[in-house]
Amino acid sequence: MLQLKTLNDVFFTIAESHRNRAVLWQDPAGAWQPISSDEFVRRVRAVAAVLTDWGVGKGDRVAILSENRWEWAVADFACLALGIVDVPIYPTLLPDQIAPLLADSGSRAIFLSTRAQYDKISSIRAGTPLEHVVIMDEERLPDAETFSSLLDHGSRAPDPDFERTARAVEPGDQATLIYTSGTTGEPKGVLLTHGNVASNLNYSLDAFGLQPTDACISFLPLSHITARHLDYALYAKHVLVAYCPSFDRLPEAMKAIRPTILVAVPRVFEKVRQVAEQRASESGVKRRLFAWAQATGQPHREEVAAGRTPSSLSWKIADAIVYKKLRAGFGGRVRYAIAGGAPLGLDTGHWFASMGIRILEGYGLTETSPVLAINTPQANRMGSVGKPLPNVECRIAADGELLVRGPSIFKGYWKGRSETEAIDIEGWFHTGDIGHLDQDGFLFITDRKKELLKTSGGKLIAPQPIENKLKANVLVGNCALVGDRHKFASALIAPNFAALEPWAKEHGIGPADRSELVRDEQVRAAYQAVIDKVNATLANFETIKRFRLVPDEWSLDSGELTPSLKLRRRVVAQKYAREIAEFYIDEATSTR
Repeated sequence: MLQLKTLNDVFFTIAESHRNRAVLWQDPAGAWQPISSDEFVRRVRAVAAVLTDWGVGKGDRVAILSENRWEWAVADFACLALGIVDVPIYPTLLPDQIAPLLADSGSRAIFLSTRAQYDKISSIRAGTPLEHVVIMDEERLPDAETFSSLLDHGSRAPDPDFERTARAVEPGDQATLIYTSGTTGEPKGVLLTHGNVASNLNYSLDAFGLQPTDACISFLPLSHITARHLDYALYAKHVLVAYCPSFDRLPEAMKAIRPTILVAVPRVFEKVRQVAEQRASESGVKRRLFAWAQATGQPHREEVAAGRTPSSLSWKIADAIVYKKLRAGFGGRVRYAIAGGAPLGLDTGHWFASMGIRILEGYGLTETSPVLAINTPQANRMGSVGKPLPNVECRIAADGELLVRGPSIFKGYWKGRSETEAIDIEGWFHTGDIGHLDQDGFLFITDRKKELLKTSGGKLIAPQPIENKLKANVLVGNCALVGDRHKFASALIAPNFAALEPWAKEHGIGPADRSELVRDEQVRAAYQAVIDKVNATLANFETIKRFRLVPDEWSLDSGELTPSLKLRRRVVAQKYAREIAEFYIDEATSTR
C-alpha cells in the first residue's frame, strides 16, 4: 500500500502517472474535455512560479473561492507544493460572511471563479489583507489577473527548485485552514497539517480497491474537507476525476461520465428517493409496480448490504423492471455509493438496499481530516458508520460522547482559540457526537451532544434519527424537532412542495399560495398521518405531539442549512420563535 507522508506525495503520484485522461471538465458548449496528468502538473508548476514571484511562500495564507473545477485543484496543489496554507471558502457565502474569514486568516491572495465571486470580493477588498486577485473565468478586469495568464508563466520543463521546495515540505507543516460552517455558532478555523490529511488518506479508502479504470464526479463543495479528501484519494489511486461545478448539472454529468464511485451527502440520496417515489405516483400502474418492487426487495436488503446479488427469480424480475432504472439515474455503473457529511438515516439506507443499491456510510469531522470510520465492501452494517480506521483510537465517555485520538486529529484551532480545549490533556479530541460501539466494533452515531433535547421531565431525545424518519416521506422537504426544556417534542416541517403541490391538485385542493396550502385541513391531515406513522416507532416520551407546516423551503441561501446541508438549529429556532412558542403556550399559561 502506498504510504503518503504529505499531500505533495499525492501531487508527485499524479506527476509519475503520465495518464492521458487524469481530469475531465466541461467547456462552455457543455462538451467534456480531458486534461492529461502531464499537463495538469505543468499548470500546477506555472501557478506556483507566479506565487513565488509575488513573494507568497511557506506559511502564508491564500484563499480559494470557487465552485468545483480543475482550476481549484491546480491552485490547491500549487499552494501545497510551496508550503502555503490555503483557505477554502464556500462559494455560496455572502460578502459580509467572506470578509471576516479573509481578515482572520490574513490571506494575501485569492483565487476565485467567476465575475459574481469577483464582485463579492470587490465590495469588501478594502477591508482585507488581499494583495492579489486571480479570476478563473476569462474576464479582463483592471485589478485582477486571469488564471490563464498565470499558466503562461514559466517553461514546460520541470523546475528543480520547485521539486526541491515541494519535497522539503514535512508532515508537520500546515496545509490548510478550513473554517467550519457551524450548525450552532460562528465559524472557527481548523488547522490541518500535511501529515493529518495524508495519514487519513492512507487508510480511508484502502479497502475499496480503486483502479485507474474507475471514475468519479467531483461535485460536493471542495471547500468542505470531505470532498477535498476524496479527490486526493482519487488522484493517489489514478482514478479519473470529472469536475461538476453545480448540483443542477449533476444528472447530466451522471449520464455522460457514468461514474463507478459516488460519494454524496445524505440529502442527495434523500432527494433521489423522493423524486423516484414522486414519479412512481404519477399513475396507478406505476404506483403498484413500484410498491411491488420495494416489497420484493425488502427481504433481501441485508444481502444487498453485504454486497451479494439475491438469487430469487422475483428479485431478478424487479431488478430488470425497476431497480435497474434507479441505478441508471446514477449512470448505471456505480460500484460503490458512499454517504458522509451527516447521518444517512437507517430508513433511507433500508430503502435503497430494498431497491438493490448498497450505500456505505462513513463518518468524520473537519477536525479529524476527516474520516474516522467507514463501512467497507467487506464489512458493512446498516445503521452504523462502519468500523474506525486502523490508525484511530476511539473511546466512549461516561456521558456517551465519542472521543478520538490519532495522527489524523488536528492540533488546534487557528490562533489558539479557546475551542482547542476540545482536546484534553491525554490528547483525546471530544467530537461532540453521541455514539457507541457494538460487539463487532461497528460505530453508531446517534446525535450531536449539544443538539440533544432534554424534556422538562428529564428525558433525553435525539432529534436527528426522528427527523430522518420524517424526511423519508416524499412530502417532507426538511424538518426540525424542538422541545428542549418543555414537556414534549414538537416539529417544524418545511414541505417538499414539488411533491405537495401535485398531491394537492390530485386531491381537489384548488389553486392557492403556499401560505394557504400549509394551512389547509386536508393537507395538515396528510402530514399528521406521516407523523403518526413515525410516532408508532418511537418511545412515548419521544413522540411528536404538535407540528407546524411552514410555507418555506429551507436552503443554504435562506440560511437554515449549512453548506454541507446540515440543519442550522439556531437559525431555525430564531426564525420560527413565534411558532415554537405557540407549541407550548399552554405550558406558560399553566404556570401563571
